[in-house]
Amino acid sequence: MAVKEKNILKRLYFVAGGMFLFAIAVMAKLVSIQMVDGEKYRDLAEERTSKMFTIAPNRGNLYSDDGSLLATSVSRYTIRFDAVTVSNDDFKENILPLSNALSKMLGKSSSHYQQLLRKAKVNKNRYALIARNLDYSDYVAIKEFPLFEKGPYRGGLIIEQKTVREHPLGKIAERSVGYERVDENGYYTRVGLEGAFGEYLRGTEGKRLKQKIAKGQWKPIGQDNIIEPKDGYDVFSTIDVNIQDIAHHALLGQLEHYKAEHGSVIVMETKTGEVKAISNLGRTSDGKYYERLNYAIGESHEPGSTFKLMNLVAALEDKVIDTSTIVDTEKGYWKIYKHRVKDSKHGGYGKISMAKAFEVSSNTAFAKMVHNGYKKSPAKYVNRLMAMNLHRELGLPIKGEGKPVIRYPGDKGWSGLSLAQMAYGYEVAMTPLQTLTFYNAIANDGKMVKPRLIKEVREWDQTILKFDTEVIDASICSKETAKKVKDLLKNVVEKEHGTGHGLYSPNFSMAGKTGTAQKNYASKDPDKLKYISTFAGYFPADNPKYSCIVVIHEPDKSVGYYGADVSGPVFKSVAQKIYANSPLIDEVEMPKRTDKHLNSNFQKYYAEAQKKYNKVPNVKGMSGMDAISILENLGLQVEVKGNGKVRTQSVSKGTDINKVNKIVLELS
Repeated sequence: MAVKEKNILKRLYFVAGGMFLFAIAVMAKLVSIQMVDGEKYRDLAEERTSKMFTIAPNRGNLYSDDGSLLATSVSRYTIRFDAVTVSNDDFKENILPLSNALSKMLGKSSSHYQQLLRKAKVNKNRYALIARNLDYSDYVAIKEFPLFEKGPYRGGLIIEQKTVREHPLGKIAERSVGYERVDENGYYTRVGLEGAFGEYLRGTEGKRLKQKIAKGQWKPIGQDNIIEPKDGYDVFSTIDVNIQDIAHHALLGQLEHYKAEHGSVIVMETKTGEVKAISNLGRTSDGKYYERLNYAIGESHEPGSTFKLMNLVAALEDKVIDTSTIVDTEKGYWKIYKHRVKDSKHGGYGKISMAKAFEVSSNTAFAKMVHNGYKKSPAKYVNRLMAMNLHRELGLPIKGEGKPVIRYPGDKGWSGLSLAQMAYGYEVAMTPLQTLTFYNAIANDGKMVKPRLIKEVREWDQTILKFDTEVIDASICSKETAKKVKDLLKNVVEKEHGTGHGLYSPNFSMAGKTGTAQKNYASKDPDKLKYISTFAGYFPADNPKYSCIVVIHEPDKSVGYYGADVSGPVFKSVAQKIYANSPLIDEVEMPKRTDKHLNSNFQKYYAEAQKKYNKVPNVKGMSGMDAISILENLGLQVEVKGNGKVRTQSVSKGTDINKVNKIVLELS
């Protein structure tokens, strides 16, 4: 018996010793974790329970030249409820008044919100959704509701903010306004003005600490940010919303009438190069049109007869011909090697001056002029085109400018036909804006200015950066040459034989050149032959204020395809409507003073709208775009009639917002 007890005792000692050694090992491991790996594990634990999140700043506003909004950032708020942090007593005391307040604001019954809150409390839900997509005024109001007024800890209020980008003009100039997007890998996609000037509009991100709660969700810790976000600067463009509206609708109507594939319009101020309108519309499969691509800036194509202006200027500068030089157009075609150059008029024009050849747009006359004048020294011809900057991109801030094509003798594609082909706009390529820049230079007596889309960058009323007119070339040609071709551009419209005479109006003057270029002309299938219809010029003819180009691709041939018929009427419509508004347009200084006043009013009303969020503000006299932004931020549905500034509002100033669903603004 004693032996048996002794064996049991030995086993007990062995077990005790093993447990002692295990305890020592555990203590050693704890010491090791604490002393050696402690910081690592503490960081890991903290990373799994709390995390720093970035806060996107408010992107700066993009404005038109008169201060109307083209793009703006609007804050939207999501409200959630943490049922765990709220005491039972506070919950019982406030659930009914809180539910009543939520019902009044959000429209659902009080019992709905009571049920939602009670369920969250029973289930210990720390992230119950109350409402999404609230505007600023609703966000301010909901923070003062019973229980929520106690804050994030006692009241369980969780607020999440996001910023959305809105375009008050809708689809008008959508592609030119553009966007800036960044993917999960940090790669940016930049389009239009938003993309070009993102560095100013973007702002600086803030930081906020959040705590991980159930189901992989994150709850903000406290009410304050670790680093406050810095809003972006405001960018003021050169776009005139009235001219933009005119150009958009004139182009849209013509595209629909001719069932064209796509088209673009640009209106530019002659002296400054400020782009006042830029519209790009492409056709969908169901025949509708929208701002699909920025054709005006990005699409390089053969310009056709609009390039005859460049050739005439080159020939005049090189003394190859004069406007009075007589050229034989023969019987309407001229054979060079195995190629036939043809005029649109059957039988030709006979022997005519180069002035008339330009006015009637004779291909044979221009092919003969360039081929015979430069065949001994084709490099001289191309050098002249290059001296006029036709081979260079404009260097625009907007991404995706199309490359001009001006071949040099010896380049791939150069042949014995090249001089004749280039004479009437083939074997060369330019974008609509590049072509317009040359026409604008002629309107400007030879001074070529760079197209400009931005006036300045501001932080409130302080100018951060100002963009002035840039001169590409002070003189692309002599003033004598510029005067001669300006007279001919005027004659294209005013002379009865001019290709643009159908656009003539005795009420206002304009000058320009038609162009009809063939696409897919290498194909022998006539059904595949498409056209590009163009009209480029300026107005008024004698003292140009604006230059304009209209390019329409692939109109329905059964309806029409000549530049004078397809694109010319858009040019005329734009010019005519701008003329009709000329008393307002000519008053340059007054709008600037008014805009300052309106900007002051805007800030006052906006501040008042935030402070007195339950009342309708007075928006009369404000820009329509600014008024829409203010009222929609107050949660109102806004209907707009007309363009310009607010003349009347259907709901009076001071009306309780809770009693208003919709407000109608009449603009003029």
